[in-house]
Amino acid sequence: MKIAVLASEGAPYAKSGGLGDVMEALPAALARIPGNEVVLILPYYKKIKENPAYETEQVAQFNVALGWRQQYAGIHALKNRTDGVRVYFIDNLYYFAGRDGVLYGHGDDGERYAYFSKACLDALVALDFIPDVIQCNDWQTAPVPTFLKAQYKPLFPHTKCMFTIHNIEYQGWAQSDFFDDVLALPWEYRGCLDMDGAVNVMKAAIETCDLVTTVSESYARELMYPYYAHGLDGVIGNAAWKLTGITNGIDTDIFNPETDPALPAHYNADTLAAGKAACKAALQQEVGLPVRPDVPLMVMVTRLAGHKGLDLLCHIARRLLWENDCQLLILGTGEHHYEQFFTDLAREFPDQAAAKITFNLGLASRIYAGGDIYLMPSKSEPCGLSQMNAMRYGTVPVVHATGGLKDTVPPVDENGQGGLGFTFQSYNADDFYGALKRCLDLYTDHPQAFRDLQCTDMRQDFSWNIPAGRYMTLFHQMLDR
Repeated sequence: MKIAVLASEGAPYAKSGGLGDVMEALPAALARIPGNEVVLILPYYKKIKENPAYETEQVAQFNVALGWRQQYAGIHALKNRTDGVRVYFIDNLYYFAGRDGVLYGHGDDGERYAYFSKACLDALVALDFIPDVIQCNDWQTAPVPTFLKAQYKPLFPHTKCMFTIHNIEYQGWAQSDFFDDVLALPWEYRGCLDMDGAVNVMKAAIETCDLVTTVSESYARELMYPYYAHGLDGVIGNAAWKLTGITNGIDTDIFNPETDPALPAHYNADTLAAGKAACKAALQQEVGLPVRPDVPLMVMVTRLAGHKGLDLLCHIARRLLWENDCQLLILGTGEHHYEQFFTDLAREFPDQAAAKITFNLGLASRIYAGGDIYLMPSKSEPCGLSQMNAMRYGTVPVVHATGGLKDTVPPVDENGQGGLGFTFQSYNADDFYGALKRCLDLYTDHPQAFRDLQCTDMRQDFSWNIPAGRYMTLFHQMLDR
């Protein structure tokens, strides 16, 4: 099958969050399936273009008609990738290669990614790669299914399009004149783009694509409710017949405690006791906590943002440290008041709390390996990868039962059996504290049961093999319609 994957970011080339991780692993997993040809198209950001590690060559150039504009596009093929995925970058100095700083947050982001969406379709034509399936992701490539249906169908007569929602909070809103000025679509498509007197490209993608997917089964159900859907619950409800959820995987070659180069000691489920003890001691020393093998070390690697459940943790943090002989380690950057809170907490409890307000992938790996308990009380979580990373390293998760957290962390009983971690149902601090106490009690009072749970977590298959197989099933279903 010929598959084109279109996205605004993909590790290791450019990444701002979970989408970048998925776009690193999913195309590779699809390419490993015999008979597949997989193309991945990304913007040629400045950080990619100027990185000597990525060897590219220009293979085509053309102009993209974007409203009244004629914008240059160059296609650069990546030469040094060996996993079977053909990677192409869309080059444009004005929109991508000439921009410093963050990937998103520019005043003309709507125009930038409308250009990218259309340039991807033009690129597939220029490359003579007419795919069976196009898989596009989030609002940045949401114009693709609408462009495909409205303007490109003669060039892609049999191509089907899947639109995947990674985070519905960001939908691609624009003023109403965006329809004529930038998209320049036939008037009959105005209705699918209109929403509350403005343009919403994600709404149009949901209505015009052949299949809508999201990144966990529970999140697909949650999107039917206004609390989670950010205004699109009606649109999602009307498209329920073509909506399904596929829980993401993680790259088990990268997140591998047996080979991770960032770790001071390597281990697997059979050698967990010694290996994890060494990693824990080294981590405690690295972050300035007392080196105590007996104390439970709770850890969190996260963006410091409200929807990550940090308000709950802030509410209980001092009580947690006063009432329990435990340690807490936070790694991340984000909203200033959370950065300040955890910095102050570490100063107030120097023997129990540490805060590393930074972005450090190596330290993140050491935290996954050295921690005992992983905290993920997110208010909402489409899928979540950190809880699977943590379990891969034998760190037991405590999570809010929402979205992908509910799907990947079935709750254990009072003996630490029958599941993979500890959960709480209602989003409130007392329930979070209760789940934490159950986990701490198991660690303290039943150490062998806690160790058995760690081993169970490590033996789970969180690879992309199962999700990739599910994607292929859906691709075949689309083509059979």
